[in-house]
Amino acid sequence: MRIQWLGHAGFRIETAKATILIDPFMTGNPSFEGLDKKAAAKDVSHIVLTHGHGDHIGDTVDVAKETGAMVIANYEICMWLGHHNGLEKVDPTNTGGTVSHTGFTITYVNALHSSAHITSDGVSHCLGNPNGVVLHFDDDPTLLHMGDTDIFSDMALINELHQPEIGIVPIGDRFTMGGAVAALACRRYFNFSTIIPCHYGTFPIIDPTPEKFIAAMEGDAGLVTTPEPGGWLDL
Repeated sequence: MRIQWLGHAGFRIETAKATILIDPFMTGNPSFEGLDKKAAAKDVSHIVLTHGHGDHIGDTVDVAKETGAMVIANYEICMWLGHHNGLEKVDPTNTGGTVSHTGFTITYVNALHSSAHITSDGVSHCLGNPNGVVLHFDDDPTLLHMGDTDIFSDMALINELHQPEIGIVPIGDRFTMGGAVAALACRRYFNFSTIIPCHYGTFPIIDPTPEKFIAAMEGDAGLVTTPEPGGWLDL
């Protein structure tokens, strides 16, 4: 498995059987500036969305149309993308549901956040509930992308059910957990072997670095890896 951070909450995951983009916010993402959108989207087979905010849906429509990738998201997002953007290759699901694709399954789990699309006239359209996503692979470690969320005690149940080894964790504060709370979530509720913080350093109003998170991880700080945007991890 190879994992590339695209900045903010976006990731490219490559396995022997699938190439997956999660929350592919590239255009307009300050952290993605200077990186290659075509390279990030090359040979993508699936696009996974955690919720409906623009900094997570991002370039989904363009990439899906260019590559033919299957879009996996909650029911409301899939219907929205189909009706307003003409996407036909969608696989709708919802909290607690599991769907199977070549080489992996994906289960949508709880997140504490919101999920909406804001149109140019300022109208907010609800796009279902926010989620985290658990990816179980045939031949690779199980991965949890928490989406945008605060800490909640049922994270313990997510760990019990899925035992994720890789955790992608939002740490930037204001819109998600801050570093200290995110560290508490990881240390109290999960047994990750690899932790990748995200949702920081993108905009001035969220934390610019992962330093607060790493400090709060204390003796478990060695589990944390912080690639630069565009950087890769081989697991």
